[in-house]
Amino acid sequence: MYVCLCRGITDQDIKDAVDRGAESFREVRDLLDLGTCCGRCVPEARSIINEELAEIAARISVAA
Repeated sequence: MYVCLCRGITDQDIKDAVDRGAESFREVRDLLDLGTCCGRCVPEARSIINEELAEIAARISVAA
């Protein structure tokens, strides 16, 4: 699903950035140029980032 129409960024692009090590909205923004035009995508992007980080943290907790 497209999250940022201005830049053509999908939810999978955002998840991939987090999987590659981005740990905040700012880091994802810098990697993908996300939310730098109209900004309408920012709330949805933040939600996706938070969900992905929570999943990673849960996986780490289970593995430990």
